[in-house]
Amino acid sequence: MVRLSVNVNKIALIRNSRGGPIPDVLEAARTCLEAGCHGITVHPRPDARHITHRDVYELAEVLRRNWKRAEFNIEGYPNPTFIDLVSRVVPDQVTLVPDPPDALTSNQGWKFNESTRWLVDVIRRLRDAKMRVSVFVEPDAQTVENAKVWGANRIELYTGPYAHAFGTPQCAPILKAHIEAARLARRLGLGINAGHDLNLDNLPTYVREVRGLMEVSIGHALICDAIYKGLKRTVGLYLKAVGKRTRDTSRARKK
Repeated sequence: MVRLSVNVNKIALIRNSRGGPIPDVLEAARTCLEAGCHGITVHPRPDARHITHRDVYELAEVLRRNWKRAEFNIEGYPNPTFIDLVSRVVPDQVTLVPDPPDALTSNQGWKFNESTRWLVDVIRRLRDAKMRVSVFVEPDAQTVENAKVWGANRIELYTGPYAHAFGTPQCAPILKAHIEAARLARRLGLGINAGHDLNLDNLPTYVREVRGLMEVSIGHALICDAIYKGLKRTVGLYLKAVGKRTRDTSRARKK
């Protein structure tokens, strides 16, 4: 089963644009969980332009108290502030991305070489603290192998180029690279996540073709669709796109 984790960054971005409390990030997360999604993703950035540290702590508490079967995934560049945050929160999964502080959005995967050897210690520290570690990568064989050497539990395949090429002749070789990267990851014992620019059009094909896919995290397209269709209905449509089987919401809340 492919799990759907909803990224609620865009909810916080809209809220912050007015400086008030609405739209409520916690209420949006609850709505997604009630609709059956399997987890919540956030990506706090140094400039706090969307998700803030306060949001992270509050979401962690809501999930811990009321949604024990849902997972909390925190993405970010592993600077000291980020490491301190996830060490305090201890989410189910930490996804490490190579974004510089001024990045508008993630646009490339890690390059595992001598200049990023420091990640080995970071990954070890997070795993020792009982967090699953995923690393954001390109669908490249050497990169996937190095992700294993560096100590990651999972890879998150960067799907931006696939999404942009979807529906054109250029998509086939890109998708093939993802299929092969996933095959190698499975052989190495790495879990497989995917994310970036996935939507209702390109998601079903990706889920069908990339074997072993465990989780997709989707924010921008899902929230945009929710503007037209409503948030609960939209979560349902994305769950259908990944193969249905929602999380059991009848027993998710703490009695």
